[in-house]
Amino acid sequence: MTLTEKILARAAGKARVEAGDNIWVNADVLMTHDVCGPGTIGVFKREFGKNAKVWDRNKVVIIPDHYIFTADSKSNRNVDILREFVKEQGIPYFYDVIDDPEGTWKFDEVRGNLQRQYGSRYAGVCHTALPQKGHTRPGEILFGTDSHTCMAGAFNQFATGIGNTDAGFVMGTGKLLLKVPETMHFRLEGKMQPGVMAKDIILHVIGEIGFDGATYRAMQFDGAGASSLSIDDRMTVANMAIEAGGKNGIFEFDAQTAAFVDYRCKLNGTKSTYQPVERDRDEKFVYDLVVELDKLEPTVACHPDPGNRKLAKELSHIKLERAYIGSCTGGKTSDFLEFARVLRGRKVAIDTFGVPATPEIVHDLQTARWGEQTVWEILVDAGVRMTENAGCAACLGGPVDTFGRINTPMNCISATNRNFPGRMGHREAKVFLASPATVAASALTGKITDPREFLS
Repeated sequence: MTLTEKILARAAGKARVEAGDNIWVNADVLMTHDVCGPGTIGVFKREFGKNAKVWDRNKVVIIPDHYIFTADSKSNRNVDILREFVKEQGIPYFYDVIDDPEGTWKFDEVRGNLQRQYGSRYAGVCHTALPQKGHTRPGEILFGTDSHTCMAGAFNQFATGIGNTDAGFVMGTGKLLLKVPETMHFRLEGKMQPGVMAKDIILHVIGEIGFDGATYRAMQFDGAGASSLSIDDRMTVANMAIEAGGKNGIFEFDAQTAAFVDYRCKLNGTKSTYQPVERDRDEKFVYDLVVELDKLEPTVACHPDPGNRKLAKELSHIKLERAYIGSCTGGKTSDFLEFARVLRGRKVAIDTFGVPATPEIVHDLQTARWGEQTVWEILVDAGVRMTENAGCAACLGGPVDTFGRINTPMNCISATNRNFPGRMGHREAKVFLASPATVAASALTGKITDPREFLS
């Protein structure tokens, strides 16, 4: 069996499953957020009763993160609904934007978009926060009401996005009926060259198979090249499995996985036991592709979809009005470090927005020093508009006052994960997806630029 099949078999209580089998699986974690949480709660109460209790309050994780730092009253109300439900159910893993369980959040015009407007428990973008808070464990099943839940496949986990109806059912029963997906195999060999990042790997892969090339399939990444990737890199690759239509993305378990998960579970006091899955000799794949990492170049996904791949060096004729770095895919500490490495000592030529994924990443950037300056100061001095309000921000568009949202037709290069028309705001805007390094180089020139031009 493949890695995905082995996890699903275990969760179904079966010795073996095959692609195409319909099976009931037990969930280990259900995650929801402020966009889909109220709808999920509504389904749960409609089907199980107004006074029903969730199947296991310790396995439900609720993370408001999408439409948070806005004056939009309906968005604010969504978080209030989550807070009320958590209090009613006694759910311990709720990462509220405020500290007062009886309070309600309001946008502070004085602090504005750049200064911190959250309490001590707020966790930021759900997909980045889940592993940071100790909720991702090898060999487990994670369901989330968000398509990029597949990011947790970096931890040798079956993680996939589900809709509100399915999530409401899981909330009440802890189970879900799934069809076992076929598995596509991507063997990574070699090592990335300077200027190339994990984002370039997955944009290359999606360009090879198309933005629908993995529809309802598992994408398994392994090989020596995969082992050489950092945990952050693996998260970037797994996150964008959905951009090829994938059911999930998954990596092998190794010492890096164990070190990260063990530390985070201990730090947060979450469940520390887990059982990873390893590769079998009799794996059956429907597709095989070898990706030679040392031959990859900085890559861009052009408007209007993530599969419209071109090399950055071929796109210098495309002028830009905005650059953006952030989201679960592009807002991690390592992403900002590579971003800063290109920008250090230089000035951006276009409006550039920076949104760390979590408060922990804000802290990293504000305390890590390169010489006389913190990384945060280096970015601000380069002209980047950095916000302390970690979250999804403009990645999903959001209300018109969302930080970094595209409100007029323009060309934007972004380290986020999706570029369908209207994704970051205005329907006529064009979004070009790229690595943080490529976004940084392009911010300096005002046109799509290969970052190797700025790296010695």
